[in-house]
Amino acid sequence: MIPTRTLVPLPILLLALALAGCGGGSDNGASGDQTRTAETTQQSPATGGDSGQTLNGSVGPGFVISLAGTENLTEGDYTLVIDDKASIHNFHLTGPGGVDVATDIVEKGKKSFEITLVPGTYTYVCDPHSSSMNGTFTVS
Repeated sequence: MIPTRTLVPLPILLLALALAGCGGGSDNGASGDQTRTAETTQQSPATGGDSGQTLNGSVGPGFVISLAGTENLTEGDYTLVIDDKASIHNFHLTGPGGVDVATDIVEKGKKSFEITLVPGTYTYVCDPHSSSMNGTFTVS
């Protein structure tokens, strides 16, 4: 008797290849609706220009917006870096001193803004979903 080969149906083979290519991400087991929490890191003393502190935020892919590490902010120059992960959301920050910056709703990717924070309360929202995607922080 001549041995026969078992053929794997093409759709199953393609699915297996696609799933094999999806592994190895750095999301540490987070589901697709979760975002990594943004953090504030001190890079150097705030002396003006592009030195100072960096604020990292994110919006999407689910209905999540975040800007963490804002508990003890003081006035000064900051670089705001937003990771916009969805084409149905944006990140819009407004507050005292004329701060009013936003990512585009339809564009995804990272975007940076140079901002100067002064004492007061700041608000960040996703404009199309502002009733459920929003946050505030206070600068002393």
